[in-house]
Amino acid sequence: MEREIEIVEKYHVKIEGITVEVSIKGEHKKAVHYHVTIPKISKATLALLDEVRKNLIAEIRVSIEEMLDPRAIEKIKTKFRKKASNLLEEKIRLEPKIKEILLTLLMNEMLGLGEIEFLISDISLEEIVIPCSLEAVKVYHRKHGWLETNIIIKNEEQIFNYATIIARRAGRQVSVLNPILDAHLVTGDRANAVLYPICTKGNTITIRKFARDPWTIIDLINNETINAKLASLLWLAIQYEMTVLISGGTASGKTSLLSVMMPFIPPNQRIITIEQTRELQLPSFLHWSPLITRLPNPEGKGELTMLDLLVNSLRMRPDRIVLGEIRKKEEAEVLFEAIHTGHSVYSTVHADTLAETIARLVNPPISVPENLLSTINLCVVMFRDRRKGIRRVYQIGEFIPTEEMGHVKIRPNILFRYKPSSDKIVPHVKSLVFFDTISRMTGMSIQEINKDLAEKEKILNTMAKKGIRSIEEVGKIIYDYYTNKEKLLKSEKLK
Repeated sequence: MEREIEIVEKYHVKIEGITVEVSIKGEHKKAVHYHVTIPKISKATLALLDEVRKNLIAEIRVSIEEMLDPRAIEKIKTKFRKKASNLLEEKIRLEPKIKEILLTLLMNEMLGLGEIEFLISDISLEEIVIPCSLEAVKVYHRKHGWLETNIIIKNEEQIFNYATIIARRAGRQVSVLNPILDAHLVTGDRANAVLYPICTKGNTITIRKFARDPWTIIDLINNETINAKLASLLWLAIQYEMTVLISGGTASGKTSLLSVMMPFIPPNQRIITIEQTRELQLPSFLHWSPLITRLPNPEGKGELTMLDLLVNSLRMRPDRIVLGEIRKKEEAEVLFEAIHTGHSVYSTVHADTLAETIARLVNPPISVPENLLSTINLCVVMFRDRRKGIRRVYQIGEFIPTEEMGHVKIRPNILFRYKPSSDKIVPHVKSLVFFDTISRMTGMSIQEINKDLAEKEKILNTMAKKGIRSIEEVGKIIYDYYTNKEKLLKSEKLK
């Protein structure tokens, strides 16, 4: 019996001067294949392009400084593209559209990653994996998960060539003596390459893409990861400088939630973010300094760890500190010291429940003294249902200090929990400390806090209903809320 292949989704991707079609194909509406329609070129045209490529190499000189400067790639591309355009005009008369296609394909092959450039230009892709020359390239799609593409790299030498191009763009090297490359590109994308025989199948490259159209809190409300009621609670916590910790398993959406919470920070405060890979994105009007770690060079020098950046961030007069993930004892100690010195802190940690979060923090390798956990005002636990392909807020709660035999012990108090049978997040128990802390710090009564939450919930629901979802649009409304709330609540935006 033949398998029934169907088109699950179709869309277009633009790269330089050309547009290509992408088809997501599957069986029984389950996506399994990613097909990109790359323009086919005749043998005669290929020969013409090869001649142009040789002339470009012979006529254009690129200095060592330009080759090693990761920021010079666009200047080099412009120089090559202009010369290639002149060479094509000298040899053959072409329609403008055909000429653009040939120039784009030529630039991709000479200065880029060939057909992989089409995948890099697709904003729907989060990850691109070249496993080896014997297997098709794999991609991770934001909507459909892992898919196999119709692109196969012709040989191992070509993959090695792509690895060296990536290394050059990042000002690094990859070779037989240095067979592992981990680099951040100018675009913010992170590339990892492992050469044969370290990877026994062959040379392999993984590109984790920096989000060009990042998620916002409205996206998470629309896909039911969180509801507007809980989002308004997080907004309240962040507005009044509460410390929030996000925990969850691998790929549960911890960093995504952390990122979409950041626009809730008032616009007049300085934010320092510290990450290994640039994933967080904030609206342009916020006072934000993003820091990322740096690996050592081939001589083992120049490394900057998260701890280095965290210690340095305290000298940058931050109002808010965002740490991508707590992994080590030293990072946790500095982070909790920052909380004690009056900074609002946000971070993530690997743990599946509130109780596991406490256990993870107080035991090796993090080993934070248990009494320090009471400085965390709110903890959000994320959950990923791999069978259904959904992510949800699993628990929201607080840490309650109790005394046992003269020692402070921390127990979890779950305020909201996920109910799988109804796929809803429901109230669990009343808060013991969170709202009292807000009331004490702001002077607001519980009635005023509830009114504040209702206003925030209305704003979020209205944005979701009206399709206001881009980071700048959402950020602008939150900015208006802080600068002129009365005007915003009466404006046409919220009607």
